Amino acid sequence: KVVPAHTHTHTRTHAHGRREALETRKVRLHHMATTRVSSSTTSALGSGVGTSGRKRLAASSRKPPLPLPSSKSFKMLRTFARKTTSSVATAMTSTRPRGASSSVNGASSSSSVQTSLFRQHRRMAVRECRPSHAVADPDVVPEPVPLLTSDESEDLLKIRHSTAHILAMATQIVYPKAQCTIGPWIDRGFYYDFYYPDGFTDQDLKKIQKQMYKIIRKDYPIRREEVSREEATKRIKEINEPYKLEILDMIKTEPITIYHIGDEWWDLCAGPHVESTGKIEQKGIKLESVAGAYWRGDETKPMLQRIYGTAWETQEQLQAYELFKEEAKRRDHRTVGKEMGLFSLQQDEAGGGLVFWHPKGALMRHQIETFWKDLHLQRGYDLVSTPHVAKSELWKTSGHSDFYSENMYQQMQVEEESYQLKPMNCPFHIVVYKDGYYSYRDLPLRWAELGTVYRYERSGTMHGLFRVRGFTQDDAHVFCLPDQITDEITRILDLVEEVLRTFGFKDYEVNLSTRPEKAVGSDEIWERAELALRDSLQRKKWDYIVDDGGGAFYGPKIDIKILDAIGRKWQCSTIQLDFNLPERFDLSYIDQNNEKQRPIMIHRAIFGSLERFFGILTENYAGSFPVWIAPVQVRLLPVTDTVDEYIQRVANDMRAKGIRVEVKSGERMKKLVRNAEKEKIPIMCIIGKDEAENETLAVRTYKDGDIGTYALTDVISKVAEAKEQKNEHASF
Repeated sequence: KVVPAHTHTHTRTHAHGRREALETRKVRLHHMATTRVSSSTTSALGSGVGTSGRKRLAASSRKPPLPLPSSKSFKMLRTFARKTTSSVATAMTSTRPRGASSSVNGASSSSSVQTSLFRQHRRMAVRECRPSHAVADPDVVPEPVPLLTSDESEDLLKIRHSTAHILAMATQIVYPKAQCTIGPWIDRGFYYDFYYPDGFTDQDLKKIQKQMYKIIRKDYPIRREEVSREEATKRIKEINEPYKLEILDMIKTEPITIYHIGDEWWDLCAGPHVESTGKIEQKGIKLESVAGAYWRGDETKPMLQRIYGTAWETQEQLQAYELFKEEAKRRDHRTVGKEMGLFSLQQDEAGGGLVFWHPKGALMRHQIETFWKDLHLQRGYDLVSTPHVAKSELWKTSGHSDFYSENMYQQMQVEEESYQLKPMNCPFHIVVYKDGYYSYRDLPLRWAELGTVYRYERSGTMHGLFRVRGFTQDDAHVFCLPDQITDEITRILDLVEEVLRTFGFKDYEVNLSTRPEKAVGSDEIWERAELALRDSLQRKKWDYIVDDGGGAFYGPKIDIKILDAIGRKWQCSTIQLDFNLPERFDLSYIDQNNEKQRPIMIHRAIFGSLERFFGILTENYAGSFPVWIAPVQVRLLPVTDTVDEYIQRVANDMRAKGIRVEVKSGERMKKLVRNAEKEKIPIMCIIGKDEAENETLAVRTYKDGDIGTYALTDVISKVAEAKEQKNEHASF
């Protein structure tokens, strides 16, 4: 029931402008996705291997990426957003416009809806901004500007790789004492590492970039040459590049390949490259930053200077990429987490890579963990809990001491025995299995644990919540019969889909990795396992990419990457068959003939780790979390002290329904509202004398601003329903 609104003019400031700006941001970001993966057919997508050994997709294996508007359109939209956005930043909570359709498995939104919405907001931008360069017909949708990664475009890969070489050549022209090491392409750019003790400044990067332009304009040919190892060694010594000698030692194949830029410069390289430097669009490249990096990632080796850059086919693509970066920076989970008081990493006080969950963040983590545990119990899993340390012998039996030791912490001596912090949960679940006696009738066994593990990460590799030294895996292991694999994998895929959809992730990239050259287990069991994984994916009607030979030595696997609100891909869920650990630990069950047999072991994680998933979630929603997991769901804002009694009754009634509510006062209403929006509180309720007398609440949401006055019982009902149904927003 909607009660006639009671006017609080001081709470409506910029509401209309904020809503317009929010919608503009939605349209802008909706076109910012780099890939949308459809899962509506059952065909497997092939993969191939490039000349440098890089895994790449066949040209027909992907759907086209979601486009970006042209640079002119972006300028208009950005100007419009800046003009209409209030002083309180508005966060975008969903990049899919209302009415856009999506398949269960991640199909792209309806193109007709995209076009209609973009036209609508293009008109709005033209009408509001009236830029001098505006087109006469605002209904004309500009040509799309795709933002492809190097893995998605062979042409861009060549451009980025060649630009890395041009960077190295330019750097040595401007700074002859700089020594070259390595310079690969990366997702949307490239980098090159130099040994240069003086270091590079931002001003140095400008000088280097100007020199790069000169090299591009001269249009030097880029040619490939094959030489012997001896000849390569001789040439490297002649130009005094000691790091190149180390790289040469790491190359095990012959002949050695060298790429020349004209007759001016050369580098050890496997390619590929463009035909000449003139093929690079100089207005499509930019040097972005410089950072320190240890040679070969080893802190005991010299510190190098790493120059990062990006390269695109056109200036429009570069401009679109710059906007993409701006939005990614706004969403950075480290910044958002600090601003919202969710977590911290206490490098100086406690050490690097260790997460401290603050009250609000810990409350959100509790919501996520409770959902995870309840859902697993509903889906036929049993929960287990295991220690944080174990005897070193356990890790020797599992093989971790041999092939994973560099990621494990040093051993501890306890009563003349060696113990180690666990880097994995798997051996612990196996120990639980070995403590029982199982018949084929008892299988499958499904055991799940939120288990905290500890892995050594070099200080230079840690990054917020994405890469830490202590983290909690949402681990589960299934012990089953060979003929149960397909059913169990399908059940896991169903669970993965349910969990990810609950958190708002509906677009995936699915990869199936098959048997590598070196593997344990018989040909029969590998074929059976790979067929089971394919059958499970076909049951789901999911498209998938085959990574031939990309599986682990102990079994094939399925990896699922989720796409966030601005189109970035994040590796999360993994389903891995294991023929190795059951053998190492001599696991068995009794079959129908009363004989011992090996069970199949399936490793499975959905989040990957709670910490990393929390970081992804934060960046996906830019801190404007779904109402069901928001640390504070409702904030009550009294206009006057005379309504304190009513305020307390409202708070108590909400808490009785499980709603997380808090009361804030003591400031002017304008500041109270501004603070609530800065903290991204989903729902604000302004309460004055009229609301107290009529038992109503003037409701304002972070998403839509002021939405009207509602009966208290209606507000409680709608928020409680959103919490129970795990909805992103309450449906006012």
